Amino acid sequence: VIPVHPCPLSMAQRPLVTVQAPNTGKTSTLPFPDVLSSPIRPDVVNDVHTRMNKNHRQPYAVSKYAGEQTSAISWGTGRAVSRIPRVQGGGTHRSGQGAFGNMCRGGRMFSPTKVWRKWHVRISKGHRRYAVCSALSASALAPLVMARGHRISEIAEVPLVVADVEVDSISKTKEATALLKALGAGPDLDRVEASRTIRAGKGKSRNRRYVQKRGPLVIHNKTSDHGMVHALRNIQGVDLCHVSRLNLLSLAPGGHMGRFLIYTEGAFKELNNIFGTFKTDSVQKNGFRPPVGIVTNADIGRIINSEEVQSALRAKQCAHRRPRASKKNPLKNATAMHALNPFELTRKKRQLNAEKQRQNNRSKKIAKNRLFIEQLHTPVIAPARGPEEMMPF
Repeated sequence: VIPVHPCPLSMAQRPLVTVQAPNTGKTSTLPFPDVLSSPIRPDVVNDVHTRMNKNHRQPYAVSKYAGEQTSAISWGTGRAVSRIPRVQGGGTHRSGQGAFGNMCRGGRMFSPTKVWRKWHVRISKGHRRYAVCSALSASALAPLVMARGHRISEIAEVPLVVADVEVDSISKTKEATALLKALGAGPDLDRVEASRTIRAGKGKSRNRRYVQKRGPLVIHNKTSDHGMVHALRNIQGVDLCHVSRLNLLSLAPGGHMGRFLIYTEGAFKELNNIFGTFKTDSVQKNGFRPPVGIVTNADIGRIINSEEVQSALRAKQCAHRRPRASKKNPLKNATAMHALNPFELTRKKRQLNAEKQRQNNRSKKIAKNRLFIEQLHTPVIAPARGPEEMMPF
């Protein structure tokens, strides 16, 4: 079961969010936007992130002449060598060597890359909006933010909202850093600074030498020339995004939800206008409302075993079923064979009678043969000769 964020009517939902003002000390509350109660769908976020990440690639290809800038022709058959094209000429090791093929030294690659490859991938508008809502909803849960690696143990609550009074007075980077530390985001900034290392691989020599972790994302509704924008953009790991131009690549870097978000008061108020509520359509997105989860509680076992559900169910019926008789083998069981073939009993009787008749005939034949042998081996006494037989010739 895919975990689903609590619905807006659940008891775990906070109806109000406190607006933090560490310098002035004047806090207020704002209603919890419905978009932050959207279902959390890691599969949708990961899929949309993968597709969006392909839409800013720069086309690349090898030269169309690479590996084929030589004069080579096959020797044909009958010379006990393969039919790969071979370099012409003589007087050098290069002559006679295979060329052009991807298996040859100095040959072209297999299926040379072209700049007209299909680089970009289409993403439907509804799919993209669903992913943004899920990413915003995941960033409103402290366990998911901490699971992503952010240090938020010192902040007041999640989501973190800053009063516009605190933000409008910022014009320097040191003031912005002081405000972030006052809000409790200092440990996360230290984590980003400590993670800065040299990139592994050849990228270090291709104008991307260093890598570092992502810090908080500040969502605002200010103009590009506002002092806060200039002050925050130079802090390591801190990114800025206008509330009307939320980008999934910033909300869920790497496709992993739960980024630490810091809202300005005005941007937090605009969420209901931008994404709408569960009962009203969005003002900026025509006919759009935040997605609603199919189930309000993903713990199905707890729902089934609850007293409310169990009390409405009928008692378990214990049906005493007669055990099914095992199937008899007709070749070994006469009753089963008779049920399949009623002639089997008559056939067996005829078979037994025929066997008895053969035995009787065999016994008679054996007895007759033995009598003949006995008579053959019995000695015979010749009769006495008469006077006529005893006279000489």
